[in-house]
Amino acid sequence: MVQFTGRGRSALAAVVGATLLASGCGVVGGGGDSAHRQTDLRSLLPERVRKSGVLTVGASFTAAPVVYRNDRNEPDGLDPHLAEKLGALLGIKLEFQDAGPFANVLPGLLDRKYDVAMSGITDTKEREQGLGKDGAQVNPGVDFVDYFMAGIGIAVDKGNPKHIISIEGLCGHTVTVKKGTTHDDLVLRQQPVCAREGNPLTVLETDSDNAAIENLKGPADAFITDYPKATYAVQTVGNGSAFEIGGPQLQPRPFGIALRKDDQQLRDALMRAMNRLITEGTYDQVLDDHQLTAGAIQNSVTNGA
Repeated sequence: MVQFTGRGRSALAAVVGATLLASGCGVVGGGGDSAHRQTDLRSLLPERVRKSGVLTVGASFTAAPVVYRNDRNEPDGLDPHLAEKLGALLGIKLEFQDAGPFANVLPGLLDRKYDVAMSGITDTKEREQGLGKDGAQVNPGVDFVDYFMAGIGIAVDKGNPKHIISIEGLCGHTVTVKKGTTHDDLVLRQQPVCAREGNPLTVLETDSDNAAIENLKGPADAFITDYPKATYAVQTVGNGSAFEIGGPQLQPRPFGIALRKDDQQLRDALMRAMNRLITEGTYDQVLDDHQLTAGAIQNSVTNGA
């Protein structure tokens, strides 16, 4: 059963609730499995989580089909659905908090605004080690519990009139990308390469996928994002008539639940719970519900970048 906290409570059946709009939070999980299985995994949780029965989760609801608000303004997608199942296994409630733009998600975690972050976050060595774009240490880094594989997708206008099928092929074009993402880093690294070739790359950064899609309808020649998100945009915008994927999926890497480095006990408990979902078949059903089975993993690991 799904429950909600905060001002303006409302009962919703599915993942998280519309109370996020009023209070910035929604709660997932807490039931559905036998007591002995809950106790088994619940005992692995840190004492503070067992006592409170709540785990707070930071997310940016800007990335369909992974995490977003549906047409009823309710949070939806792969991450909230998996969080619901994790909560049921662990016998706790996962309380989602809206972090705003994606670029806020990991800083909010490090500032202890929530316990974990789950927002289609790519597990990278740089994020694990807390390295900035210049390779210097900028924060303590985070740990990841990996749960999905996704590469880069390039969404372009129908018919791909600019023939964009690779990152190198972006030179001479205008690309849109969401700030704070690995794709943002990628295209910004490509900019000086294109400049040296005398074929400049223009980058339009946004705070959401929806804003990037609006750019793609207008001045942008390509939208660089995770492959599932690019595919979702291609399938849904204009009933599939506006865009297509340019080229193959590139550089697949894991998505992970992010945790602070001092939360190893919680990290390991979540990994065990994710692997239970995988072995019992619940994980595959969740991915199938969101048409994301191509990104399924065989087992969850920590820091698999």
